[in-house]
Order: sequence, then structure tokens, then C-alpha cells
Amino acid sequence: QVQLAETGGGLVQTGGSLRLSCEGSGSTFSNYAVGWFHQAPGKQREFVAAVTRNGVSTYYADSSKGRFTIFRDYAKNAVYLQMNSLKPEDTAVYYCANVFTGTSVSDVGGWRYWGQGTQVTVSS
Repeated sequence: QVQLAETGGGLVQTGGSLRLSCEGSGSTFSNYAVGWFHQAPGKQREFVAAVTRNGVSTYYADSSKGRFTIFRDYAKNAVYLQMNSLKPEDTAVYYCANVFTGTSVSDVGGWRYWGQGTQVTVSS
């Protein structure tokens, strides 16, 4: 069993930045890939970014490329999502996920554990 806790959400103006944190419990967290997804009201949960177990490879949704960076801190058993140049359309609840068993990291169903989410609101 893995427990995930997201922090770092908040209210920011267009063009601003936020850094989201996902902390995991136990050794399982560091031994598997971690993904970030977001879900806006009335919409399906969507892929944002993912990082492999060793932190070497990263994957981004087209809307995240060039603005967001995902990276791991093994000492803190955490994965971060640095979000720059935020836009109102980035407003959503952001979730981290752990233990990927699917075929595509963008597939919500391919992830086993999820956090409770953190709200990000970007004002225009």
C-alpha cells in the first residue's frame, strides 16, 4: 500500500509559477514511476507529466511541454511538478499517481495509487 500526499497548490495570476509536491510513504514510492494528472470541474482526469523510477526519463502532455518540469528527490521521497507560465486553463485539481502497470503513462487506468489532490487556480 502506498500513501501519497500532494501539496503546493494555491491561487496564482496568469504567468505565475507554482511548485507542487508529491510525497510518498515507504520504499515502493521510489521504486516506481510517478505521474501527475489534473482534473477540471466537469472534465475527465488528464495526464500532465510523468517520471520514470530512475528519474532519467520524463514525459509531458503537449500542453505541459516547455512550461512544466517533473523531477524526483529521492532523499525526501518526493516528486515535484514545477509549473511556470501558468494559464487560466491550467486551473484544476492536481493529483499524483504511483505504481504504473499500464501501457501508456497518459492512461489514468494504468496507475494503481492516487493522492487526494491539490487545487490550483490561475486567475486571468
